[in-house]
Amino acid sequence: MNFAVGFKPLLGDAHNMDNLEKQLICPICLEMFSKPVVILPCQHNLCRKCANDVFQKHEVVLDRHGVYGLQRNLLVENIIDIYKQESSRPLHSKAEQHLMCEEHEDEKINIYCLSCEVPTCSLCKVFGAHKDCEVAPLPTIYKRQKSELSDGIAMLVAGNDRVQAVITQMEEVCQTIEDNSRRQKQLLNQRFETLCAVLEERKGELLQALAREQEEKLQRVRGLIRQYGDHLEASSKLVESAIQSMEEPQMALYLQQAKELINKVGAMSKVELAGRPEPGYESMEQFSVSVEHVAEMLRTIDFQPGDAGDEEDDEVALDGEEGNAGLEEERLDGPEGLH
Repeated sequence: MNFAVGFKPLLGDAHNMDNLEKQLICPICLEMFSKPVVILPCQHNLCRKCANDVFQKHEVVLDRHGVYGLQRNLLVENIIDIYKQESSRPLHSKAEQHLMCEEHEDEKINIYCLSCEVPTCSLCKVFGAHKDCEVAPLPTIYKRQKSELSDGIAMLVAGNDRVQAVITQMEEVCQTIEDNSRRQKQLLNQRFETLCAVLEERKGELLQALAREQEEKLQRVRGLIRQYGDHLEASSKLVESAIQSMEEPQMALYLQQAKELINKVGAMSKVELAGRPEPGYESMEQFSVSVEHVAEMLRTIDFQPGDAGDEEDDEVALDGEEGNAGLEEERLDGPEGLH
């Protein structure tokens, strides 16, 4: 079914006010934003009441301030005040615009064919291609599908907040890994500075082992951050696309693309992301060393799992002189041979 669009002429000022009004509609309640307007971490705006409803429905964990801790968008609130003062018409008055049936030029598109899933006109149902199809009033289907898309958007917004919280936590894990590694390197250097030249070679070997472990952990966590970030970016773009679609004032035009958007939103909300690092993954305590000033046994020094930094608990792992050569080769293979 092809349609032709008929428009009544609009004054320039009325058209501008109409466009402004579209930008001031909350994507959840589909009404003009009510004060105070809050800014989500994804930079979208919602009424505070709508934000609170969404977070409660999807059990989003906030800090002790709840939605009152979210930043208010004072600029949007001021624009709403100015708009209400300047506007002398109802908030949702729209220019009369109707899709016209191409097969019956004088007929408006006023029903929805449930069988073919397309908007159509009454004459098409009575005499035309949809006479044997099941139909429903256009506003009924419009409200139903718009409600589905609104619920999907709300779920994605809540999901994006959770993903952002996970990314923040993993960035903190990366920082902790770097801090712990830096601290352990400093301890290692302080102890090796008291030793003679024979210690320098072994120090380099232990530092390399620590650096390899650090790099492996950082690569894993950063890989997870990239994966979560890619999902967040794709989800945010889909939210923006869905919000733009919901701003379409024409029911028929909206319904032509709503089904695909609803399917995309549903699929995106079901995507499962990889798990986070296990608790204690950022710890580097296993790279602690203890030193005794015994030059003949320097090459047997190894990392000691347990409490790092307790000088009184430091012990030197001593092996017999006969086994020194074989153990040296095993320790060069990495952290697996250091325990």
